Amino acid sequence: MGGSESRRTYGFPTELTSFVGRRDETTDVRRLLSVGRLLTLTGPGGVGKTRLAGHVAQQVVRAFPDGVWLVPLATLQDETFVPHAVIDTLGVRNETVRPPLDVLVDYLRERQTLIVLDNCEHLLRSCAVLAGTVLTATEGVRILATSRHRLGLVGERLFEVPPLPAPAPEEITTDVSATERFPALRLFADRAAAVVPGFTVGAGNQHAVAKLCRRLDGLPLAIELAAVRVRALGVDQLVARLDDRYQLLTGGSPVSAPRHRTLRSAVDWSHELCTPQEQLVWAWLSVFVGSFDLAAAEAVCNGERVDATDVLDAVVGLVDKSVLVREEYGAQVHYRLLVSLRDYGREKLEDLGEVTATRRRHRDHFARLAAEFERNWFGPDQEEITERLRNDRDDFRAALDFCLTTPGEAQHGLRMASSLWFHWVAGGTWGEGRHWMDGALRAGAQPDVALTRAMWGGALMSLVHTRSAAVLAGADPGRTAAADEELPVPTPPPVPSGVFGTGRPRSTMAGFIVLTRVELACTLVSRGRAQEAIPLCTEAVALCAEHGEQWARAWALRTLALAHWSAGQYDSAAEHACACLRLPYTGRQHQSLARSLDLLAAAEALAGRAERAAVLRGAVHRIWRDIGGNPLEWGEPGRLRTPERHARRVLGDHAYELAHRRGAELTRDEAVAYALGELRGESAVSRAPVAAADEALLTPRELQVAALIAEGRTNKQIADTLVIARRTAEGHVERILVKLGFGNRSQVAAWFSTRRPGDGGEA
Repeated sequence: MGGSESRRTYGFPTELTSFVGRRDETTDVRRLLSVGRLLTLTGPGGVGKTRLAGHVAQQVVRAFPDGVWLVPLATLQDETFVPHAVIDTLGVRNETVRPPLDVLVDYLRERQTLIVLDNCEHLLRSCAVLAGTVLTATEGVRILATSRHRLGLVGERLFEVPPLPAPAPEEITTDVSATERFPALRLFADRAAAVVPGFTVGAGNQHAVAKLCRRLDGLPLAIELAAVRVRALGVDQLVARLDDRYQLLTGGSPVSAPRHRTLRSAVDWSHELCTPQEQLVWAWLSVFVGSFDLAAAEAVCNGERVDATDVLDAVVGLVDKSVLVREEYGAQVHYRLLVSLRDYGREKLEDLGEVTATRRRHRDHFARLAAEFERNWFGPDQEEITERLRNDRDDFRAALDFCLTTPGEAQHGLRMASSLWFHWVAGGTWGEGRHWMDGALRAGAQPDVALTRAMWGGALMSLVHTRSAAVLAGADPGRTAAADEELPVPTPPPVPSGVFGTGRPRSTMAGFIVLTRVELACTLVSRGRAQEAIPLCTEAVALCAEHGEQWARAWALRTLALAHWSAGQYDSAAEHACACLRLPYTGRQHQSLARSLDLLAAAEALAGRAERAAVLRGAVHRIWRDIGGNPLEWGEPGRLRTPERHARRVLGDHAYELAHRRGAELTRDEAVAYALGELRGESAVSRAPVAAADEALLTPRELQVAALIAEGRTNKQIADTLVIARRTAEGHVERILVKLGFGNRSQVAAWFSTRRPGDGGEA
């Protein structure tokens, strides 16, 4: 995510070149944005709509407490993915199959934020639907769009971005530099100096540069493409050659050509200066919608006419000619085509008649990556795989879209989408995964082993989510059988064919085994058999550690903490929740972080550390709010779960709310530090149990019943010991559970064991 969190701007790329001119335009756009909730910047390609929108967004950030977000849409080809793109950018997690637009509206309803929808022209219908729906359902959201065409909504304000002014011949004097007065000249000087150090625009070349900028109609992209040529040609030569093209473009007419034709001429010129191999590679690379590395370029371009070495040389040449933009992602180098240059390359690819064949090679490359990532997911490479999937997300979508829209390719799409099941589940985007799998089935794909694995993984995690939430709530909707009923052991799904040829693919089966153990353990906990769940989770944690795996390990540790919590072993539960928080994966994945902190809060509450529980619960609420809410929060909105009721009763409403508010003000890193006792400047919170506060809630008879519960007596045995009716004993037990905020008898037993000796009470 780009931008600075302290400035609350997100998704905006780091600017590698200076922003030139546009002072008046910036003022006008800010004014229009202040008086309307939907503003669209229009203009031809290359005029600088995106740069202006980004510049304005950085300036108005203070007006939007919930941030300013850039949603790049140029890479999308499927209109249905516009809402997905927005919730991805905002960091909202949709772990359900709810429509993403519904999830987005719920998330934005109470927020004050600016969303910048960039490059809407090819997705006008979906962008209009999204903007109209969001603006109707909210009050604090504003949308700034960039598009070659208006969205067409009532209330939409328009601002046509003009080209950069270039001076007429009579406006240039010998004693005053025109560069400072005319942004077009400043832009040319800045970009030319980047390729020819020391280049300046002065008295000797002002007329030539001004003429060139006028010929290019002041279009920033066209000026930047021309400035690169200064490395090979002098400015006068550049103008002469451009004049020849300009005469051809306009047919000798003194009336300037439309600006889109001017840009086309500049791009044509760049294309003609490329070698035949560079031209061919440019066309092939146009199938990439996002950035790509050299290996991806070689996979798509390598063939009979161009080998791997030629691809490297062509890529280097296209970078030198500013056709490809070079980007760095950590230690990895990626390349990207600007939108106008990608569209141009796609036209050339269509002229060659190779669109389908090239997109198939593109699909095959990303299908191989998906299969490789699935094989290696359960192991030490999870962080790298997660990052690569994030960087290549748009091209994976493009490859899947090709499969669903090209006759005969649906089965490949189903296999590819299913191979990414771990990505959809671990990333909290199961709704998108279902979109692709369901779409492939509708397009004619037949269910296969890959789909079975995907659906198994998604269903298993959904069960764990639901049962964990139910246990923490003190409810159990799944308990329909006797406690001693034999539970069926879930059968791991089939693994890919040929996976047992090496040690690495065996980790795939290990991953299935771990998830099966976690689901079975969670089921046992929900059935009141927590002690049986503990060894299953312990085994799963050990297996994950053996493979250097973190995602399933986090699941196993949380379920282990849940089992100890349900068994009344609160310190052990807290210990395992903290172990989960120490995993780097947990800190990076917001859903995992929220669930781990939630379990720790529950353990602290019933261990007698009510203030820590309240602070942690406040931090949990803050995280869920930031990512769209917990889709599986148990019970009715506002209903307190067992641990919250307990902590609130111990502290009192006022103190609980103060502690909760303190937690809600913590950043994610601060919340983890607080949970682990490492937050600087935070006064130590007593970890001593406060059982005495609970004892006052119970009558002497109820304390006697609690003592018998701690001895393991059944309701019938309690009735016989105290010489009371069994129904009376059951009533005492129920009131004890309610007063103490517990969900089962084992919690009562654990609580009673922490009391001081001799506190039993008399009948």
